[in-house]
Amino acid sequence: IDPNTISAATTPFTLIDDYSAIKTEKEILFSMHTVFRVDEIKQSISNSRLWEVQLSLTGDNDPQLAALTNRIREEVDGTGWYRMGKLMLQVGHYNQAEELYNGLLKNASSDGDRAHLYHQLGSLKNEKGQYQEAVAFYEKSVKIERKTLSEDHSSLAPTYTNIGLAYKNMGDYSKALEFHEKAHKIKEKALPPNHPDLATSYSNIGAVYDNMGNYSKALEFYEKDLEITKKALTSNHPDLAYSYNNIGLAYSGKGDYSKALEFYEKSHKIFEKALPPNHPSLAISYGNIGQVYNNMGNYSKALSFLEKALAIQYKTLPPSHPPIKEPIRR
Repeated sequence: IDPNTISAATTPFTLIDDYSAIKTEKEILFSMHTVFRVDEIKQSISNSRLWEVQLSLTGDNDPQLAALTNRIREEVDGTGWYRMGKLMLQVGHYNQAEELYNGLLKNASSDGDRAHLYHQLGSLKNEKGQYQEAVAFYEKSVKIERKTLSEDHSSLAPTYTNIGLAYKNMGDYSKALEFHEKAHKIKEKALPPNHPDLATSYSNIGAVYDNMGNYSKALEFYEKDLEITKKALTSNHPDLAYSYNNIGLAYSGKGDYSKALEFYEKSHKIFEKALPPNHPSLAISYGNIGQVYNNMGNYSKALSFLEKALAIQYKTLPPSHPPIKEPIRR
């Protein structure tokens, strides 16, 4: 940690060797809410089992930290138990979230609370891959909300979007497109033209066209998503990487492999900076680049990237998982 960035007003840690119960340990106590930026990670010269991490202290005046903090607040909004449930969904604790939501549903005192809880249960089922059940919960939520809201009310857009996602995951692309377009029309009326939610909407529609094999249409919507996302997020945000990756997918589908590689590599550079080395999204990124090289006939390059993808998948997924079984068959 660079001591030059530390002042009396922003002391992030203290050495507590003299107070530690284990005198042989050199313990450090960090202040609550201290946030560091990882500048460099390198292997120790004297001991190959140790790695040295160079950190720099951030603060409230750090624009990237402020943007990240605001994004987290937006993604996990709400209050009390409702916010706790949303956080459980974000970190993948689906069983605990389901138990919490069912308990809240039993004690819900208003239609508004019930509609929200049905929506959250739909999101939970969608994440678990139970798409029919997800649609059923979303439809219960819409049915309650339609008692007091018009069909194109802005509050209905998130539920229409999620119904579209569930239908896409079931392979019913015409129904998926129907609900994504419903949501998009609402957002176009309710939001400014560069709002991040509009970017997500463009991306969702692009993904449906991509699955339908209409790559030109998919590219049209993916590029609209990218245009907004570049303005709304920092240059190293993972969501920007996903936007680049989607454009790469569309170009790959069209057979334009040089353009696909260009966007896959842009995406991969962000993933490498923003994600841990064994993150599943990095495996997908390696796999996409490897597949493009394979299609271009550069088999040695393809093998190199596909092996990296497989190495991550072996560490993070069970042996019976489809992404592992598929490369093994190939």
